[in-house]
Amino acid sequence: MNKGKRLEIFSKLAIAIPKPETELNFDSTFELLISVVLSAQATDKGVNKATAILFPVANTPQVIYDLGEEGLKHYIKTIGLYNTKGANIIKLCRRLLDEFQGIVPETRAELESLAGVGRKTANVILNTAFGQPVMAVDTHIFRVSNRTHIAKGKNVLEVELQLDKHVPKQYKLDAHHLLILHGRYTCIARKPRCSSCVIEDLCEFKEKVYAE
Repeated sequence: MNKGKRLEIFSKLAIAIPKPETELNFDSTFELLISVVLSAQATDKGVNKATAILFPVANTPQVIYDLGEEGLKHYIKTIGLYNTKGANIIKLCRRLLDEFQGIVPETRAELESLAGVGRKTANVILNTAFGQPVMAVDTHIFRVSNRTHIAKGKNVLEVELQLDKHVPKQYKLDAHHLLILHGRYTCIARKPRCSSCVIEDLCEFKEKVYAE
C-alpha cells in the first residue's frame, strides 16, 4: 500500500471517528493501568462493570494492595481469568509502592517490569495516559491492519513495527484508537461490515462482505 492511500485511510477514519479514545472508564493513570490489565481477554464493558464497583472502594496502589488477593477477587470475579489477574494486580501494586513511590512509570521498560503488564498493555498506557505516539496492537488492530494492508505482519510485533513505520505522522497519536474502534464496530472478525465502511474503496481486503 502506498503512502497516499494510507494518508487517505486515516483521514477518513479520523472524520468518521471524531473522538478516538478508549472505552474504558478511568479517572487516573493508575485506574487506567488496572483497567487495561483486567481487559486482557475480556470486554471493556465487562471491565467497566467491575471497576464501577471496585474503584469507589479502592483506586490507589496502597488501598488495592491492602485488600489482598481474596478481597480484590470479590470485585473482579465477573471478569475472565480473575484469579491470575487478581494475583498480578496485587504484585503490581506492591512493586509500584516499593519501586515507584506509588506512581505509574512513564517508560515501556519500567511498565513491563510490573506483574501482568506486557508490551501491549505498556503501549496502551504510554499512548492513552502519557500521549506517546506508540501502537498497542490488539486483536482488532492486528485484523484491520492485515485486512486493509495498512500494515501486514504475521504477529503483533511485526504489525506494530509496520504501523510505527507507515502511519502518517499527524495520525500516530490517534491511530491506536482509530483502528481499534474501526475493528470493534465495522471491520469485525466474522462478517466485516464492508457496506458501511468509510474506507471500503481504499481497503485491499480481497474477501469483502456486502449486505444483501
